[in-house]
Amino acid sequence: MNNDNLDLDKYQIRTDLAVENHEIVADQRGGEIPGITLDKQDFGDIHMTKLSITSEEGSKALNKPIGNYLTFESQNLKSHDTEIQERVTHIFAREFNKYLNENLKLSKDARVLVIGLGNWNVTPDALGPMVVENILITRHLFELMPDKVSEGFRPVSGIAPGVLGITGIETSEIVQGIVDKSLPDLVIAIDALASRSLERIYTTIQIADTGIHPGSGIGNQRKILNKESLGVPVVAIGVPTVVDAVSITSDTIDFILKHLSEQMEIRNPFGSSNNSNENSKNLFGLIGGLQEQEKRQLIHEVLAPLGYNLMVTPKEVDAFIEDTANIIANGLNMALHHGIDQENVGAYTH
Repeated sequence: MNNDNLDLDKYQIRTDLAVENHEIVADQRGGEIPGITLDKQDFGDIHMTKLSITSEEGSKALNKPIGNYLTFESQNLKSHDTEIQERVTHIFAREFNKYLNENLKLSKDARVLVIGLGNWNVTPDALGPMVVENILITRHLFELMPDKVSEGFRPVSGIAPGVLGITGIETSEIVQGIVDKSLPDLVIAIDALASRSLERIYTTIQIADTGIHPGSGIGNQRKILNKESLGVPVVAIGVPTVVDAVSITSDTIDFILKHLSEQMEIRNPFGSSNNSNENSKNLFGLIGGLQEQEKRQLIHEVLAPLGYNLMVTPKEVDAFIEDTANIIANGLNMALHHGIDQENVGAYTH
């Protein structure tokens, strides 16, 4: 395989996460990627990754636009623990505020339009609309009664435009019309994403200042929403809510190989771990010896013609969506309105 010309699309990798693409390419190249800077920080069990693509070479390598990507991850988000949710919300709000100040130089009175992308009738795709339901909307107050608005708040508007199948209108056309009339200084678009890893479903939040391409993770081709198309900066916030059958099958094979390797080490504690790995791979024949991308390509070639490369979400999707929407909505309310903090944020959501 020629690593210098790695083409992510060739391997049918459906992922909206820049950090996942970085992991794939870094693993293939065996080291650093030119035009990419990476910084990781841990806040206990909450992991934050700042990834910046600074050149066309880096953009081509990751199949992502030049820009800044901020990712939060915590496996404990799946536990429905309110304490971890509050901590993630606080960190998200603080770092998102920094992100806007450092990358966009957003003023305290800048007008913000929040777009909740997705289909509110399909639970895994309802994240955006559910976040908008809990955003503190203030634009009308600034227009109708500006003298009644307290310090620490800014004009914020929000809408969930639906999807083409519901409205018959491209989402980009609806958003463009709203932007042209309301003249925001910033658009924040929230959407559900696709992941290539089971571990990242409902445990990861990605922020990007490169805009968003609705439906790209599941193969739909909708017009991109970014600064070039709308005329104002667009910050995208996304959470992986679905994973395809190729990823599930690939991860399952890896889990089985790991389990077999551990069992062989238990039975033969003086043996080499490398030998255990090789023995477990041999049990899977040729599949166990394939590289990650070769394995995924093989699985795709088997499932796709049968129509079995399904998009899958966990059975607890309702609770996960609600928890995640509240985290993002509360975090945005605190980041956008300095009059809201962790003590009173609950008064502004429902």
